[in-house]
Amino acid sequence: MANYIIFGDDGKEYGPVSGEQLCQWIADGRVHAGTQARDESAAEWTPLAGILEFHAALMSAPPPLSPAAAPAARPRTSRMAITSLVLGILGILTCGITALAGLVFGIVAMVKVKNSGGRLGGKGIALAGIIVSGIFLLMFILSMILLFTGMTQSFAGMTQPALASDKQKAQDINCVNNTKQLALAVKIYSGDNGGKYPPAATWCDAIKGTVGDDKVFKCPGTESSSRCGYAYNAKLGGMEESKIDPGTVMFFESDAGWNASGGPELMITKPRHSGVFVVGLADGSAMQLRESQLSTLRWNP
Repeated sequence: MANYIIFGDDGKEYGPVSGEQLCQWIADGRVHAGTQARDESAAEWTPLAGILEFHAALMSAPPPLSPAAAPAARPRTSRMAITSLVLGILGILTCGITALAGLVFGIVAMVKVKNSGGRLGGKGIALAGIIVSGIFLLMFILSMILLFTGMTQSFAGMTQPALASDKQKAQDINCVNNTKQLALAVKIYSGDNGGKYPPAATWCDAIKGTVGDDKVFKCPGTESSSRCGYAYNAKLGGMEESKIDPGTVMFFESDAGWNASGGPELMITKPRHSGVFVVGLADGSAMQLRESQLSTLRWNP
């Protein structure tokens, strides 16, 4: 018999295991006719019921759990969908260049989520990436049309104050979205690591692969050359997500650099965005607070 890779009901892959071992798993009730499997040398997944050599084992196996009793596997969020949204948001700062890539990534992510058979999530994120990327790409195309028709100069003179204000607002929105993306990456890390948050001392390194783009770590409102413009609440390091109050501070703006973690002492003293401080909470949301409101923040999980 050949060796096989198994995609379990818990959303994880197992193997390679031999055909004999897989027959034993069938007898033990660990896998069933609907379990997805593939030859280790193949790329396509097939239900065990569709592989001839396991028919006899499946016929004599105990009946599978009913749909109501079987645990549902939580789909893994598509990283390509997250990347699409990030690239789309960055389109306003890159004259639509990253928005074009974000549009492509979003479409591909939508197709992969649809064809994953429920193993991938993030359809809503992919759709948001497509919409945001399309808007900023359209803005870039319209700007180019104005440039080549000779209207750009007069248009810029009339709209310069508004554009400056729009740029500031875009930076504010970008910083809020960065904080949300970092919080989402922590939750994905938690899902892949037994429900525990990343260690405080290496949190940037721990979620870097999930974030997908280092620009998410850099606050658009700072001129600092530091790789990271945010710090992580050190009290959350390594904690179980279920034991953390959703209103606890998770991320906050800081100049302490890569993998910085601590408490209020690391927070910036001067706002970067229109007189407000951006703070991300454990529930994945982000807040914009005045200095007088910082004392209301919860730091202990």
